Amino acid sequence: MLALAALPLGVRVTVLEPDEHAPARLCARHLHAPYTDPAALNELAACDAVTLEFENVPVEALAALQDRVPVRPGGALLARSKHRAHEKRALQGAGATTAPFEAIEADTDLPGALARVGGRGILKTSELGYDGKGQARVNSDAELRAAWENLGRVPCVLEGLVSFEREVSLAVARTPAGQVAFGPLVENVHRDGILRSSVFPAQVPDGTEARARELARAVADAWALEGLITLEFFQLPGGDLIVNEVAPRVHNSGHLTQDGGGVSQFEAQVRAVLNLPLSDWRPLHPTAMVNVVGVDGPDGSPLTPDWAAIDALDGTRVHLYHKAHRHGRKVGHVNLVAPDPGTLRARLASLEPLIP
Repeated sequence: MLALAALPLGVRVTVLEPDEHAPARLCARHLHAPYTDPAALNELAACDAVTLEFENVPVEALAALQDRVPVRPGGALLARSKHRAHEKRALQGAGATTAPFEAIEADTDLPGALARVGGRGILKTSELGYDGKGQARVNSDAELRAAWENLGRVPCVLEGLVSFEREVSLAVARTPAGQVAFGPLVENVHRDGILRSSVFPAQVPDGTEARARELARAVADAWALEGLITLEFFQLPGGDLIVNEVAPRVHNSGHLTQDGGGVSQFEAQVRAVLNLPLSDWRPLHPTAMVNVVGVDGPDGSPLTPDWAAIDALDGTRVHLYHKAHRHGRKVGHVNLVAPDPGTLRARLASLEPLIP
């Protein structure tokens, strides 16, 4: 989707991806090699700039490109955002509030940790976990120890549970010249640890979006951002925001910007990375997104969305990723546009039952 957004700007994209079936091969030059392959990295170094679509890239790959080609966001930001403990400390250093947390890296870190975060929490691997993977909810010291054993005794972060009204996200882009622009504040709903739907505009108290922008700008400046990052927030009763995590890239919740009119998040990232003129991007109309996730039926066969009914709904547009089916894997999304927020919510209620 980044490559598709780059083409109208006269930009050709080269993608380094170990999967021979990488979907981007359909619209970009595909370097089929490991992320750390020297020959492939040499070819990336010949580009005008390098950016990220996926945070589980070895930091060593970006280190090999350092001082050879602009990497936006850079290796230091990637290393910070892909490690939960480092990320939370850096967010606090930028002036943002996070959930209470404890780093769990050895047996000696377990005693008293749950009490220090409020008595209930979620243990998450410090690296590699996403879409609900690599985490477990814990309510006692015994559950915490068992969860750490089950996660392989790897470095983890124990986050205290936060009582919140809704989850929202907002992206910020910053060019090498220091120009900053923001995406829309989007309201998100998760199911089984995976983003199910996103809606714009978010139903939040007055001032919430302004506060989200303030925090996003503070993080972008403190982290010397070049490129685009997305901040995920918990909105507390009354409107206060806690930063849950940061993605060093375009985000699933921003996919709705493809079809609401105006600039998409993908074009915004391309513009920021290449130091092109940049402005705020947000849909011109109320817009929603529903993820299409691989789901296995009782007999093990894939459950398929009702595509005919989806196409018959006003305002829908389907985006499929050309990925093989796998249970729990995001294989596409459906965007939905409506003339007003009420109509959007009604159409969304009709759309969601059509997607397993």
